[in-house]
Amino acid sequence: MLSHFLKNNTKFLQSVPSWEESIQIAAQPLLDQGAITTAYVQAMIDNVHKNGPYIVIVPGIAMPHAKNTGNINATGMSFLKLETPVLFPEGKEVSLLFVLAAEDSTGHLELITDLSSMLIDEDVMVKLLQVSSETELISLIEEVE
Repeated sequence: MLSHFLKNNTKFLQSVPSWEESIQIAAQPLLDQGAITTAYVQAMIDNVHKNGPYIVIVPGIAMPHAKNTGNINATGMSFLKLETPVLFPEGKEVSLLFVLAAEDSTGHLELITDLSSMLIDEDVMVKLLQVSSETELISLIEEVE
């Protein structure tokens, strides 16, 4: 399921100036497709300002998301890999961002469950941090799905 959502929704960059911009850039493929609105992107950023870096689910990996308040048109996921980690609040360094957008809580839970089960495998984590293209990312995810 993850590989399906990530096709044509990935970006690989050297660095970004701020964690807020990392969320904006990571979400851009979903914006371009009309899956989410700019209000959803802002809601993800506002969540971190309000609640802290709870979206940093394991060291180095963030999963930006927000509640659907009419600003998600289709369930989707996008990905951003940074060569130079960006600093989130509380000094949390992040290199990988998986943006989640789910039309309903069921889709949200399925995406989080699939991603979480992949991330508990240390070998997969190491490989994720080494991918340098969408092809490598999709192949890795398809191996573990």
